[in-house]
Amino acid sequence: MIVAIDGPAGAGKSSIARQTADAMGFEFLDTGALYRAATLAVIRAQIDFQDVEAMVNLTSGLRIDWDGTRVLLDGEDVSNEIRSPTVTDAIRYLADQPLIRKQLSALQRRIADGRNVVTEGRDQGAEVFPEAECKIFLTASPEERARRRCEQLRKDGRHLTHAEVLAAQNKRDREDQTREVGRLRAADDAIVLDTDGMTPGEVLEVVLTTVREKKT
Repeated sequence: MIVAIDGPAGAGKSSIARQTADAMGFEFLDTGALYRAATLAVIRAQIDFQDVEAMVNLTSGLRIDWDGTRVLLDGEDVSNEIRSPTVTDAIRYLADQPLIRKQLSALQRRIADGRNVVTEGRDQGAEVFPEAECKIFLTASPEERARRRCEQLRKDGRHLTHAEVLAAQNKRDREDQTREVGRLRAADDAIVLDTDGMTPGEVLEVVLTTVREKKT
């Protein structure tokens, strides 16, 4: 069974997806880690991010494996290295390329084949896994998402104003909604869950109930 959870930045989809996988005994497919691995390979090869053809050629020959907890790049465990700021800042150069996105979407489908997985992103239900048995689109008002982000940043020792976080978030929303590929959108058959006024525990319970109903 595939559970696809999508939504805008700050909607809490990553934590909910992981908790849902744990509660259901499913595996959590970290799709972002696959893009990070491909990005790391491009960086190591010293390919210019403007050289799309070279990036496509490189990624087409990569062997990226995922065993449920680790990401392997041509057999090497790169689970820690792909979390570096250098990789994080460069992911967008690959994620916005249609051919690379097509390659990595196909990889995600191969990985998920025959497994019980929960996956999250912005286009998992609409594009990557259109046949997923359960599709949920988590959302919340921009103000609520910015408030949650501010709280998270404060816990990490970073203090930004609500206005600063909201402005950055609105910019990302516009970019995500107008991307040529991987555009943020709810699948036609997705269940849209507005989480304004809900606690994380309440959101998780609704999601779990939805998944269990789809599973029967």
